[in-house]
Amino acid sequence: MGEAASDAASEISYDEHLYPARPSVLGPRARLNRHLTEAPPPFAADGRNRAYVEWLEDMSMLGDANSVARQLSGQAGMWLNPYAYPNPRAAVDRASVWFTAYPLSLISAPGQSYLAALGDEGLWAAFEQIGVEGVHIGPVKRAGGISGWEYTPSVDGHFDRISMALDPLFGTEKDFRVMCAEAVAHDGAIIDDIVPGHTGKGADFRLAEMNHKDYPGIYHMVDIPEEDWHLLPDVPAGRDSVNIDSATEKALQDTGYIIGQMQRVIFFEPGVKETNWSATRPVYDTDGRLRRWVYLHYFKDGQPSINWLDPTCSGMRLVLGDAMHSLVDLGSAGLRLDANGFLGVEKSAESQPAWSEGHPLSQAANQLIGSMVRKVGGFTFQELNLTMDDIKATSKDGPDLSYDFVTRPAYHHAFVTGDTGFLRLTLREAMRIGIDQASLVHALQNHDEMTYELVHFATKHKDETYSLGGRDYLGGELAEHIRQTLRDKLTEPAADYNLVFTQNGIACTTATIIAATLGVADPSAATDEQVALIRRGHLLLAMYNALQPGVFALSGWDLAGNVTLRADQVQGLIRDGDTRWIHRGAHDLMGSNPSATASGSGIPRVRSLYGTLPEQLAEPTSFAAQLGRVLTVRKQLGIAAGALLEVPEVAQASVLALVNFTVRGLIQLTVLNFSGDDVVAEVVSEHLDPGGTVVDGLDGDFRAVVDDGHRLAVPLAAYQGRALVVEPVAGPPQE
Repeated sequence: MGEAASDAASEISYDEHLYPARPSVLGPRARLNRHLTEAPPPFAADGRNRAYVEWLEDMSMLGDANSVARQLSGQAGMWLNPYAYPNPRAAVDRASVWFTAYPLSLISAPGQSYLAALGDEGLWAAFEQIGVEGVHIGPVKRAGGISGWEYTPSVDGHFDRISMALDPLFGTEKDFRVMCAEAVAHDGAIIDDIVPGHTGKGADFRLAEMNHKDYPGIYHMVDIPEEDWHLLPDVPAGRDSVNIDSATEKALQDTGYIIGQMQRVIFFEPGVKETNWSATRPVYDTDGRLRRWVYLHYFKDGQPSINWLDPTCSGMRLVLGDAMHSLVDLGSAGLRLDANGFLGVEKSAESQPAWSEGHPLSQAANQLIGSMVRKVGGFTFQELNLTMDDIKATSKDGPDLSYDFVTRPAYHHAFVTGDTGFLRLTLREAMRIGIDQASLVHALQNHDEMTYELVHFATKHKDETYSLGGRDYLGGELAEHIRQTLRDKLTEPAADYNLVFTQNGIACTTATIIAATLGVADPSAATDEQVALIRRGHLLLAMYNALQPGVFALSGWDLAGNVTLRADQVQGLIRDGDTRWIHRGAHDLMGSNPSATASGSGIPRVRSLYGTLPEQLAEPTSFAAQLGRVLTVRKQLGIAAGALLEVPEVAQASVLALVNFTVRGLIQLTVLNFSGDDVVAEVVSEHLDPGGTVVDGLDGDFRAVVDDGHRLAVPLAAYQGRALVVEPVAGPPQE
């Protein structure tokens, strides 16, 4: 009896094993899956109708956040994990190779949801064979807005979240939990999203417009008295708000209502978004009074910015509640923090733009989010294009990992020019500032454009001098030089299948970057020979990202070798200037629905150069099979949680060399040739001991010896990379 009782007590459930901070008796539950399935009630949809207000409250994220938080309060399990400081290597150990999925673009089997497809045992078996350990699922909760009693669609790929309920377009809670369980069965992890910078125009924003309870405190919004409505532009019929122009922004600033111009206007588009402020139409509040507001949105007008320093702490409660729901209820292991660098804004000196980037409040808010996530056993990463200084500052007490916008445009520049000079410059600049490469997520394509803002050089360091190619540039000049080079090489007239995206970058896939570099006129009609060349270049870029410390991430567009869509295929999506939709073509990774012409979300299917994963894994020369061998070596050597020691000089402009110290105590040398010509690279580093034997983990037949000048000769074919390991020099025999 006693023995049986002891055995029973020692059993640990799956949830308790993976999420030790989750209360064992009471799992927090948001009020989920409340979807409009019937005709809307025949009542007025404004603040004077109590039934409408109560319905909005029931739909709101703040209401769910309060419910989740109350269920976790006072639980002993909330104190089991350290949380004060970021722990990038713990996150890397948890999952160091990520597949970054995009909900709108994945083609699944007939009748299978997106989440069910990501929980498919066959997919995870393929991931395990390749070496993928984590899946970042992208935004899957209800997004867009509410107009009256109706939902309105997302304006930014589901990053305008309005609910904690999963969007039925992507699946159910059961699908989500099965996906998490399947990941764990393959020693993997699921990474979800939260958006601490903004929401969509859902129930929370509509209640804020009605000046209801604490809801206005969620947002940066200012109530404009009716006597000053003449300062505001008229809202066109059928719209709920309108972006204000710079003259109106200045007038409202001079009147004292808003703090005015920001440091930059993201997604700037004349006639669409000229400032970061919009004005609402007149809206009845719950007391029957008409109100108009001006609200801040760093991104699109359907993404009102969250206020992290309002006395109600409403925005903070909403975001932390959403995070706890994803981690502690649904079962995610980590969270991506979207738009987390724009959480503080402050009036600057007269005639100067408001302080809106690198603000200490952003750091404080990130610390709160990161600490709360670590407190329940999870990890976080940020995907925001910051200066290297800001990435370094954030790494002290904020997210555990940061997206590598430090070198992403630089390695693309190296590839299209065959010259690694700017890539070496950025890597050394990051080392000088003190960025730990192991704290970065090094990625191929993601859902966004190939970003080339180069904010480090274009903003904070715009007046500093940098040397490149025998010439000195100011930081701002250098950034524009790199941008113009990439535009000239990758977009029309050289390659009309890639499009410029506002001022941020270029809409393209990794495959079409390579195709443009190689002079392929039409990647969608690429020959077998051209596909082989594109695959070779693609593998080189994967090796750059994978054979250095940190997380390596790649997308379905990479695994499938997707090309871009024609603009006319997504004309309705890009008419407002958001050309990124051309690189988000639908793909069928597992070949589960070969007759599908579009994803379940309606994104058109595009040509995949490499084939399905089952096809690729059956062919040793395929992209996925070769990538799997690279990732096996990466894991065997312990590169992911190691440290970058040096970026040595190399005589050949096309060659990049990285000296890493691995967790296995080895000196590892990554050597990459970014040109289409064969070269013999001469690498010199004090970390290479004379007489030491160097072996290539990818090519067991290659061995070389370091000479007395710490010099190593490394032959490289076109677009070839090597993962070299320095074998310790044997000492004198012991007597």
